[in-house]
Amino acid sequence: MSNPNQVVVSQVSDVTTVEITTQGPQGALGFSFDESAKVDGSVIYFDSSAATFKADATTTKLTLVDGGNF
Repeated sequence: MSNPNQVVVSQVSDVTTVEITTQGPQGALGFSFDESAKVDGSVIYFDSSAATFKADATTTKLTLVDGGNF
């Protein structure tokens, strides 16, 4: 299978592969994640007052299934 980011130039006895790449973003921009209070079954959610994503005992698989607010 051909890679769309490669160009192969060949002659009778010589094959040269040129790979084209672009530099991506350098890490997450503005992403904050607090997992300090995570428990088994935690669901990741965004807390707008803290401006961070969290995983804790407040929102778990169990609270979503058994009457949580969502």
